[in-house]
Amino acid sequence: MLDLQTGQADLRRQVRAGLDRLFKDPAEDGILADDAVFDCAWPVGRLEGRAAIAHGFLRPLVNALSGLYRRDLLFIGGDNIREEGGFWCAAVTHYVGNFDGTLFGLNPSGHLAFLRAGEFFRIEDGKITLARIIFDLPDLMRQAGRMPIPSIGTETTFPAPATQDGLCPDPAGGAASLDVVERMLTSLHAYDPRTMTSAGQTGEGGTWADDMMWYGPGGIGSNYRWDGFVKDHRASFLTAFPDRKGGNHYCRIGDGNYAAVSGWPSMTMTHKGDYLGVPASGKALMLRVMDFYRTSSDRIAENWVLLDYGDLFDQLGIDLIARSNTLEPVVF
Repeated sequence: MLDLQTGQADLRRQVRAGLDRLFKDPAEDGILADDAVFDCAWPVGRLEGRAAIAHGFLRPLVNALSGLYRRDLLFIGGDNIREEGGFWCAAVTHYVGNFDGTLFGLNPSGHLAFLRAGEFFRIEDGKITLARIIFDLPDLMRQAGRMPIPSIGTETTFPAPATQDGLCPDPAGGAASLDVVERMLTSLHAYDPRTMTSAGQTGEGGTWADDMMWYGPGGIGSNYRWDGFVKDHRASFLTAFPDRKGGNHYCRIGDGNYAAVSGWPSMTMTHKGDYLGVPASGKALMLRVMDFYRTSSDRIAENWVLLDYGDLFDQLGIDLIARSNTLEPVVF
């Protein structure tokens, strides 16, 4: 077991170093398999093969964000317990640079930008064969002063873990961390529509720490403690999508005090209530989700969440890039 963990720990570091090189130079081909596939957030979509990945995703980033580099907050890896299996790495990162050029049609700000992203990579023979990436364009629009949707919670740059140990951590305890997350997910599905609470989340025997931190995407923002999470995210989301069903995950991994899960899509739901300025439409929707967790003392202490809201609004017939480009920048 120790040899296996040591080998996987080394592989995580190799993949992370390979990604650093790849994002600085899209011609770098050391980490990508020839037939690699990248499933990216709206509006990029699926890219097949190294040339398509470079042309459709990496080069637009390099051209738009001058001096582009990755600034990782979390980087973990482990064996996927879901049916798809395999060894996966998962990361919360920022693509950092001066936003000097158009990105996927979004007008630049001319200023420093931290484009947050969640990433899942399937690794085979030391190469990335499949990637799923959610980059938070609404938050980039906010940084440019042209936020096209209302904000609920506190909009802030994602912080690194409070323990500052999220980059290729000591792998011991990964199964236990994932077990805490799975217990939380099991009980989170059912809720009281009056209080928006679910059994088994807080209090004695609960899975969330009393001082939990929840870091959400642009439009939702971040919040503190369970009551803050309910007020700033859960209540409005469940009111708008009361029949939401989640947990359709292709990947679940644990690594040290961390765990990560993702579905592509994860949620199916009906738009039955107003949400972020959009009146209820009755439309059936799907939502791509990535969650990253830090556990402590058998509870979840921190949760970083990436949601593909560009795709969600596109399903509602709203182009957030086009809407953002029509706004006059707000200078803070």
